Amino acid sequence: MIDSAQDQAARAKPHRRPSVLAMLTAAATLAFAVSLAAIAFAGGATVTVGSASNAELGEQLLVNSQGHTLYVLSPETSRHLLCKSRECLRFWPPLTVRSANAKLHAAAGVHGRLGILRRGNGVLQVTLDGRPLYRFAEDHASGEVNGQNFKSFGGTWHVVNVSGSPSSTAPAPASEPPSNPPASAPPATSTTPSYPTSSGSPSTSTPTSSTPTSTTPTTTTPSTGGWEY
Repeated sequence: MIDSAQDQAARAKPHRRPSVLAMLTAAATLAFAVSLAAIAFAGGATVTVGSASNAELGEQLLVNSQGHTLYVLSPETSRHLLCKSRECLRFWPPLTVRSANAKLHAAAGVHGRLGILRRGNGVLQVTLDGRPLYRFAEDHASGEVNGQNFKSFGGTWHVVNVSGSPSSTAPAPASEPPSNPPASAPPATSTTPSYPTSSGSPSTSTPTSSTPTSTTPTTTTPSTGGWEY
């Protein structure tokens, strides 16, 4: 007897189910394995806060893995953020990690407790004793401290020494450089003119006006020689 098309389809259907189910199971298993590997990789990542001697300040300062100086903004804390604007984060990039499970390691001699702060935009930032850590965009090489004592965004930026305390030992740069610095004028000296002095009081010669003397003309009476008229 020739089987109908429905009978053939009914006999073929049970053979397809195991293959499709196996493919779905394999895909789910692979996805789960990938997610576990990603979590394990992120959780195993280690971020080290190191230290370096700074010749300009004469101190041992905190640095990131590239050797760039780390800063804190006083009086900012992880519970009261001051650096939140796009402009602030452009000049002061946070020290971040990719996962909340990242391991934080402090180099030898660094004191303080490292932690992770989840900012409002989802960025995970490293903190030290509750103070968020930042870099300065104008520090282009290791050892530079161009942001020290810089006043902006509601506070003052300080480098952090290995004791975990903000340092203010560097000379404070101007928060806004003057557009037209005044020219250095030569020192003004008040010179009192000196006049020649004489030993005695200056004598003033008063010109004498020659007053003409009126002379009374003398009339001479001629002598008559004794003659009488």
